[in-house]
Amino acid sequence: MLPGGGIGPELMSFVKEVFMFGGVPINFETIQIYPSSRDDDLQNAITSIRRNGVAIKGNLIDNFNNEISHNVAIRNELDLFVNVLHMYSYKNVPSKHQNIDIIVVRQNIEGEYTMLEHEVVEGVVEYLKVITKENSRRLARYAFELALNNGRKKVTSVHKANIMKLSDGLFLKICFEMAKEYPDLQFEQIIVDNCCMQLVSNPHQFDVMVMPNLYGTIITNIICGLVGGVGLISGRNYGENYAVFEPGTRNTGTDIVGSNIANPVAMLNASADMLEHLGLNFHCDMIRTAITKTLSEDLVHTMDLCGKASTTDVVGNIIKHVKHFAKM
Repeated sequence: MLPGGGIGPELMSFVKEVFMFGGVPINFETIQIYPSSRDDDLQNAITSIRRNGVAIKGNLIDNFNNEISHNVAIRNELDLFVNVLHMYSYKNVPSKHQNIDIIVVRQNIEGEYTMLEHEVVEGVVEYLKVITKENSRRLARYAFELALNNGRKKVTSVHKANIMKLSDGLFLKICFEMAKEYPDLQFEQIIVDNCCMQLVSNPHQFDVMVMPNLYGTIITNIICGLVGGVGLISGRNYGENYAVFEPGTRNTGTDIVGSNIANPVAMLNASADMLEHLGLNFHCDMIRTAITKTLSEDLVHTMDLCGKASTTDVVGNIIKHVKHFAKM
């Protein structure tokens, strides 16, 4: 468990509390990384994830003087090449659109997040965007396999190949090639700026979406806004050997620390994703059902969802349902 900064430590305490009342058989090794943390602290966290194979994390706050983001370093060191977000609407939660059900598959270690930049001369900075055939291919295959295995019908590649003809052009070319191996799935491509407009106006046309790193940041935040905000959706980071679970939009919420108004659902959803990954399906379903009942039936909503409930109100209501299911 990497609590991270901002509201991360608060939300992690609620994860532990829900797990306790639900009898979830998980023990946490907790490692805190601060903005001023030395490289040794970061390496200790990476070593812990390698030892345990799985982690849940809040967003790590970086000192702007750091050479590389702690969040990016973890993804790169562990080769967590794919970030997956299942973006869906909750019944009776105020949102711009209803009945949204989109899976976003995002490149996690390349693109603009390679952290390769330098100042050529004073006032002129170059930033290197990296797209490789190997990582594009395994990301595309992951997206198509995910679509096939989950009964999805369409995969959409998001890009800017009309301008970035070599980098995004390579990514798009790989997606077209991969689509030929999955004839039962519909494939389409869309330029990222048009995609943003289409999402706001008609999000139901999308099913599974696959894209380079930076576009994923933008697209996932847009969809989170469409389904109710940043406090609902969780994110999964997968590699060949390790998995890290976190809130989907990677926000720290530093401005609401200690105010008891943060929405705990995204972090609790991340904890349920982790349990599913570990094969603890009963406990995963228990937490997800408790969340759904709290939001859609009991209508216990925090301020970001136009409600008046506090963080502890939401967690208390979820625990009420968890206790019920734990006795079954």
